[in-house]
Order: sequence, then structure tokens, then C-alpha cells
Amino acid sequence: MSVPEQVLCTEAAAGLIDRLSARYGELMFHQSGGCCDGSSPMCYPRGEFLVGDQDVLVGTVAGTPFYMSRSQFAYWKHTQLILDVVAGRGGMFSLEGPEGVRFHIRSRVFTDEEIGALRAAERI
Repeated sequence: MSVPEQVLCTEAAAGLIDRLSARYGELMFHQSGGCCDGSSPMCYPRGEFLVGDQDVLVGTVAGTPFYMSRSQFAYWKHTQLILDVVAGRGGMFSLEGPEGVRFHIRSRVFTDEEIGALRAAERI
């Protein structure tokens, strides 16, 4: 079995990423798991949010890196994240705020076979 992607995005999310990239240049996502907006992925111009040893690169969506805090990844590593877009206001520092929509995470638990592939690849 091939190693499954740990983060995917919907067509709606990919379209919004394209629009934001045209306006702001290269982007990045970070999901911290902290208070307030921590449960929503935040979209920044690439390099504006500094990542460090406490962050994990979960994968890329539409060519855009998606990071998560290491502590939150410990809880979510058995779950495939699906970046989507829903109506409403996002985090106050996230680039999609003025669009009237926000990025949103949907998820599904990996199968036992997928977990095995991720472990073999040392992804979890």
C-alpha cells in the first residue's frame, strides 16, 4: 500500500488558495491547537508565521505547506485532514477573513492498513 496523504483539500479550498496566492504570493497554513482560533487552520503569506521545532509539516495542499503544532499532531496523527471552505469569518489574522468565508478542517480516521503504511514510512 502507498502512504496516504495526511492532509488533502477540497476543490473549494484549492480555488480559494489560488485566489489568495494571486493576491498575496506564496502561502502557508498553520494549525496550532491553541485557544481562540486554534481549531481553525490559519492561512498566512509564506514566511510570515515562523515555524520551529515545535511544528510538524503535515503535508501540502494545492502546493501550499500545512503545518501543525507537534502537540496537536500527537492527537491528530491517526486522522486524515481535509481542508475545506465554509461561510463565515475566519481567524482575525488569517488571509481569507475579508472573503466572507473561512478555512475549515474535516477529517476521517485512517484505516489500520493506512496506519501501518504511515508507520512504515515513519510519518507517525
